[in-house]
Amino acid sequence: MKKWYAVIGDPIAHSMSPFMHDLWFKEHGINATYIPIHAEPAKLEKAFQAMKTLGICGLNVTLPHKSSIIPFLDRLDETAVKMNAVNTVTFEGGKSVGWNTDGDGFVRSLAANPLPENPKILVIGAGGAARGIVFALKRAGFSDVSVANRTYRRAEELAHAAGCTAVTMKEAELALGQYNILIQTTSVGLAKDEGLPLSMEHAAAGSLAADIIYNPLETPFLKAAKEKGCTALNGVGMFVYQGAIAFEKWTGVEPDTEKMIGIITEKLGGNYVNR
Repeated sequence: MKKWYAVIGDPIAHSMSPFMHDLWFKEHGINATYIPIHAEPAKLEKAFQAMKTLGICGLNVTLPHKSSIIPFLDRLDETAVKMNAVNTVTFEGGKSVGWNTDGDGFVRSLAANPLPENPKILVIGAGGAARGIVFALKRAGFSDVSVANRTYRRAEELAHAAGCTAVTMKEAELALGQYNILIQTTSVGLAKDEGLPLSMEHAAAGSLAADIIYNPLETPFLKAAKEKGCTALNGVGMFVYQGAIAFEKWTGVEPDTEKMIGIITEKLGGNYVNR
């Protein structure tokens, strides 16, 4: 019988996950399909229960549901507990298990770039994706990490949980030149004609600016960073790596990530140079 998998979010039309996973299923001869499911926050629980009833085999979770889906799951992996965010769900023996592959996916993407020793890192945002990234950065040995968020209380909560520093958006803007790596984790830039999550006026040339958004390839944040002489890293690598970790959890198969990064980049209108 054909298995089925899905990604749930709001919005969801932009997601490349169905394309990526269906291609991996085809490449590995797996009889399965992967679909996008749009669910507004108020309808998340009903949507999740319906998917379980219909026999879903695996689920990815994207904005804004990464934390709000947790009460509906039977169990969380230890990493997801620490991060209080889930982006992958497996179904084992009729029980749903929440995982977070975002952070490890981002760190793998970041590690593919030349980085300074002991970099000073600013994470912009304090939502589910930010939590995954901050904890993964700390676990990977990055010690100097700060979190800035529009609602400062949320930045404080994440910083306290992860053992890093919280700063206000204004403090981050004024001190932007002190950071070697800037990581944009909010949804700002996902829609057309959106502004910036913070002013890039003081960004330092030569720093690395990363945006977890992959569609569009160049967000306003990355465009502004490049204008300041920063190296830009879009979210394609993180997207592919986190998806590959989920795919392996579901199927036991490790897909070709380098090939997929190239395919996704070119499909979105970019030029990919094999590293």
